[in-house]
Amino acid sequence: MCRSIKTLRPPYAESVTEDDMRAAALQYVRKISGFRHPAAHNAEAFDKAVETIAAATAELLDSLEVRGGDRRATGH
Repeated sequence: MCRSIKTLRPPYAESVTEDDMRAAALQYVRKISGFRHPAAHNAEAFDKAVETIAAATAELLDSLEVRGGDRRATGH
């Protein structure tokens, strides 16, 4: 698990930007590929994966229905 990827849905995040989603996607691709910066011959595949995962992240967050409010505030 990428420990530096933060939860991007409410109530854990009040507002999420495209940059936030891209940063999470980048961390994910770095983790699974084992490359922090890919070689030139892998850069296109690496960048495409980041964009695809960022788009899937946006679609997921747009589709989620969060119920019950902030459970952390109530102690549950």
